[in-house]
Amino acid sequence: MSAEMTEMRTAPTRSIRLVLAGVLLAMLLAMLDNAIVGTAMPTIVRELGGLSQVAWVVTAYTLLSAISTPVWAKLGDLYSRKTVFLSAIGVFLIGSVLAGASWSMSALIGFRALQGLGAGGIAVTAFAVIGALVPPRERGKYQGMTATTMAIGTIGGPLLGGVITDGLDWRWAFYINIPLGLVAFAWSWWRLELPVARRKVTIDYTGICTLAVAIAALVLIATWGGVDYAWLSARIIGLAVLAVAALAAFLVIERRAADPVIPLEIFRARNLTLAALTALVGGVIMFGSVLYLPLFQQTVQGASAANSGLLLLPMMIPLLIVSQIVGKRMTATGKYKIFFILGGVFLTAGAVLLATVDAETGRLATGFAMALMGAGLGFSMQLSTAIAQNSVEISYIGAASGAVTLFRTLGGSIGVAAFGSLFTRALQGHAPADGPGYLAAFASGVGNVFLAASVICALGFVISWFIEEVPLRGKAVEPAAQGGPAPVASEKQTAV
Repeated sequence: MSAEMTEMRTAPTRSIRLVLAGVLLAMLLAMLDNAIVGTAMPTIVRELGGLSQVAWVVTAYTLLSAISTPVWAKLGDLYSRKTVFLSAIGVFLIGSVLAGASWSMSALIGFRALQGLGAGGIAVTAFAVIGALVPPRERGKYQGMTATTMAIGTIGGPLLGGVITDGLDWRWAFYINIPLGLVAFAWSWWRLELPVARRKVTIDYTGICTLAVAIAALVLIATWGGVDYAWLSARIIGLAVLAVAALAAFLVIERRAADPVIPLEIFRARNLTLAALTALVGGVIMFGSVLYLPLFQQTVQGASAANSGLLLLPMMIPLLIVSQIVGKRMTATGKYKIFFILGGVFLTAGAVLLATVDAETGRLATGFAMALMGAGLGFSMQLSTAIAQNSVEISYIGAASGAVTLFRTLGGSIGVAAFGSLFTRALQGHAPADGPGYLAAFASGVGNVFLAASVICALGFVISWFIEEVPLRGKAVEPAAQGGPAPVASEKQTAV
């Protein structure tokens, strides 16, 4: 019996919760950063200049986070997940220190890319560590901790960003990461114990490079298309051709690689593929809601920008409550398909209601629609990773986590960029000085965003019906030996 199996079977609940505290603190660190920096950006631009480059502060972070996700996941599967996790925290902290010391917008963009590199490793390795410590059947006991972390990051980030911007220098938007990161690093170094399974491997450099090119092209298309360049412009079409060619080359390379960065055979498990698609839907909806709902509440409904984090409470509170209930029911019964289906119903209903907003829509109506969307995310968002991990053997948990995290990140990046195009088009020809006309156009733009979101949610609902109710593992399965069986877990292997 492997050490990893023993740890998963015997570790008491209290011990696991203590370990996860450090892991989730690191996840919170990465989540808070984006929200804090977003709040501080007006101040940063006033000091450093470079308004035309400001979008790259976000794009550089997102791009490197997405590109690095599968690489960190593969390193965790091949070597020590603990070492990889600590390394990712270290890279993120170095990027934070340098970003805080930035002397120009160009320097800030470069250091934000370094932060994104670390953030990609933190997210995917954290999920892989949770998967290694907690079998899928027991994951519901700890699902509330993950949901709480997400809620604190979403609500606390803008609040903390406002405090830092008003009371401290903008550089503390980055320096605040240092004490939190050091605590997460020290706690994980002390409490996190996972077996080290080293073996001789060949690093798939060609696969990594082609995947990076494909992801970079997709993110740039989503960022520039319809905003900086027309969708049918030579630059956007060229990027699309590059993305398709790089993706095709990647698939060919991965089929032949001795140690592929993303083992394509994991996608033979239908549930993993469907879980990745539901994660993509969740990423689109979560990132889009967090961006456009506070904007609507502040601009059209007159809510205070100083407490922008609190504006999301109608969505976050149901998310927390529902995710706790779902986690306990999943642990007690081992059933999960119904929760994906319910998630699709609630998300679609909430998005449809938000698609009807106008300049007269009140906060009560908006809050009700947000509550529906929060419940929908609570039903399904945290399950995607657990179901993906349940679909493969233990030694491929990192690859499964990486696939889901990559799809969620790409969903957020591409979805927000596409929503931005819809929103911007609705505002063309209108300015704040137009008064009621501007507010009507603003509300119409937000309505268009959620009309598109409702279509995506409906597709997620359809996808959920194809998920198989494969029993969740109640204990670990033997990691695949070198040259052993394919990483896809059979129904017999996943049975409790």
